[in-house]
Amino acid sequence: MGCCNSFFSKKPTSEKDSFHRNNAPANGKGAAFAGDSGGVPVFSEYSLTDLKGATNNFSSEYIVSESGEKAPNVVYKGRLQNKRWIAVKKFSKMAWPDPKQFADEAWGVGKLRHNRVANLIGYCCDGDERLLVAEYMPNDTLAKHLFHWENQTIEWAMRLRVALCIAEALDYCSTEGRPLYHDLNAYRVLFDENGDPRLSCFGLMKNSRDGKSYSTNLAYTPPEYLRNGRVTPESVSFSFGTVLLDLLSGKHIPPSHALEMIRGKNISLLMDSHLEGNFSTEEATVVFDLASRCLQSEPRERPNTKDLVATLAPLQTKPDVPSYEMLGIPKHEEAPTTPPHPLSPMGDACTRVDLTAIHQILVMTHYKDDEGTNELSFQEWTQQMRDMLEARKHGDLAFRDKDFRTAIDCYSQFIDVGTMISRTVYARRSLCHLMCDQPDAALRDAMQAQCVYPDWSTAFYMQAVALAKLDMHKDAVDMLNEAATLEDKKRPK
Repeated sequence: MGCCNSFFSKKPTSEKDSFHRNNAPANGKGAAFAGDSGGVPVFSEYSLTDLKGATNNFSSEYIVSESGEKAPNVVYKGRLQNKRWIAVKKFSKMAWPDPKQFADEAWGVGKLRHNRVANLIGYCCDGDERLLVAEYMPNDTLAKHLFHWENQTIEWAMRLRVALCIAEALDYCSTEGRPLYHDLNAYRVLFDENGDPRLSCFGLMKNSRDGKSYSTNLAYTPPEYLRNGRVTPESVSFSFGTVLLDLLSGKHIPPSHALEMIRGKNISLLMDSHLEGNFSTEEATVVFDLASRCLQSEPRERPNTKDLVATLAPLQTKPDVPSYEMLGIPKHEEAPTTPPHPLSPMGDACTRVDLTAIHQILVMTHYKDDEGTNELSFQEWTQQMRDMLEARKHGDLAFRDKDFRTAIDCYSQFIDVGTMISRTVYARRSLCHLMCDQPDAALRDAMQAQCVYPDWSTAFYMQAVALAKLDMHKDAVDMLNEAATLEDKKRPK
C-alpha cells in the first residue's frame, strides 16, 4: 500500500533535474497534438525486490519483448506498489560487468524528460543483475501496427505524425547531449495510453558495455558502421530514413532496394497498398525525398535532427485529431477523479488541492495523532531533548503564522536529532514544502510519515496532493482512494 520505496532517489539530484516535465518539443515550436500529457517520476534506483514484485518474479507471462524469451535482453511489463505500470529491461548476465559504468550510463539517460520519449525512470544494480525501468507503453510498437496489424492499417496522417514525433524526440535528445541512438527501427517506436508515438529510451544505451549497436539485418545498417563499428549522429539519421521507408511502404524494405525504386521514379510502387490511395502524393514525395537524403552513403550529406523536424512539421494535417482515433484503438478512460468513499474534511481539501484548508486542518488537529507514540523516560529528558522540543515549538508557531520557510528549518532541526519520531511533523513539513513550491520534497516527507505509521490516512492524503502538484494525476487518484479507504475502515460501523 502506498509508495514508500518507489519514489526515493538514492543519488542526489537538483530540483531542476529531479523532476522535469517537457510537454512541448525541445525547440518549443513543434506540433502539439490532442491528448498530449505528462508527469514523470524522479529517476531512482530500484531494489531487485521491488522489480521482482512488480513482474511476478520476472514471469514469462509478463514478457513484452517482440522476440519473447529469445531476445538477448528481455523486456517485461510490471506494476509497482504505487500502481504505476513500468517496462523493465533485463540485461543478460554480465552484459555490464562494471556496476558503476552501468549506473552512470543510466543516470545520463534518466535525466532526459520529454513527452515524445518513453522516459527512463530508474535502474537496478544488484549482484550480476542489470535492469532498466521505463514508462510502460500499452499500445504496442510501430512494427506491430505496420507489419502485423489486425483490424486496420495506420492512416496516412498518423504515419506523418509518427515521423514527426520521432524526429522531435531525436532532436530533443541531441539538444540535451545524447545524440546517439542505437538500432533505431520500427520496434523502438511505441504508443502510449493515448496512442501518441514515443521513442523508447532503451535505444539511448547499448545492449552491453562492448556490445553491438545494431542487432537488425546488416542490410539496414549504416555503411559507416559496417566499416568502423561506430555509431555517429549521422548514423542515427540513416536509421531514421529506414523508419521513413517503413512508414511509406508498410514493409521492411532494404534501403538499397528502395533507393533504386526512388531513383527510377517508381514511388507509387513503394507506397503501402493498404492505404488504398488515401494519401497526398505531394506529401509522400516530400517524405520520399527526406528518406533519400537520410540514406545517403556519405554521412555528411544526411540531414540533422533539426532538418528532420523542419521538413516534417508542415506536413501535419490533423493536429486536433487524437492519436487513438487515427490509430483505431479505444479511448483511454481516466480513473475517477474522486474516491468512492464519503470524504472527510481532510479528504475533501486534498481532492481540491486546497493548501489553505489543509493548513487549517493540520493546525486544528495539532499532535492528536501522535499521542502515545513517544513516551519518554526521565533519563531521556536531557538538554538535547529540551532543545529538540523547543525547535518543534518554534516550528509550530511559524507553521501557525504561515511562515513556512522558518517552519521547515525548525522542523528539520527536530527531525535531524532523531530521538523522537513524529508523523505529524513530517506531514506539517510536507505542507510547508508544498507552500514553498517544492513538491518533490513534500512527497518525500509524506512518504516518511507513512513509513512512521503505515495506516495513517493523512500521510496518503499528503502524498496525493504532492503527486497532483507533480502532474502525476493518476497516482494522485490512487493515493486519494487509499486514504479514503483507510478512513472508511476506522469509521464506527
